[in-house]
Amino acid sequence: MSCRPRHLPSCPRRPVTWWAVAATLLLGACPPAHARADRGATVVLAQHPGTDLDRQARQLQAQDLRDAHARGEHPVVLTASGPLSDNAGDMALFVQLQSPSLCGSAGCSTSVFLRRGDRWSCVLDSLSGPVRIMAQTHGDMHDLLVDDGDRWIWNGTTYVDTQATPSPPPPATGR
Repeated sequence: MSCRPRHLPSCPRRPVTWWAVAATLLLGACPPAHARADRGATVVLAQHPGTDLDRQARQLQAQDLRDAHARGEHPVVLTASGPLSDNAGDMALFVQLQSPSLCGSAGCSTSVFLRRGDRWSCVLDSLSGPVRIMAQTHGDMHDLLVDDGDRWIWNGTTYVDTQATPSPPPPATGR
């Protein structure tokens, strides 16, 4: 699947690193000259109407789209894709729906779906803010950095927030 138009500008020659390849796949264009491996590859969401990615995103978000249409809204569907691991089959689809009822004061939320083979599963939902795919991995999956400070790591089945607050201790029992 490709969301890139065939008439892309040529990219300047630079040493190829994992983040440059990921940025090119995610951005659909040339990675920024100032990008550094320790900053990760920025996920840039954009409209890709009529592409396989757009069709897949619409299927995965069908209920939210139906609900918005029932309210008379026509959400904008933004997508990006890229590898979350070194396994070529672990392709991520980042999806953001934009409409008045689907976006709040924190902006619009982004969902992350992972394709393994021909199956997609939601591995992270309701992200708000810019997302970067980092070089560091947990469980062979790259960490995701949201809003330049909120790191999400792979636990084997989904991404979990490293800033999540721990559960409160059980109430003390009286004697």
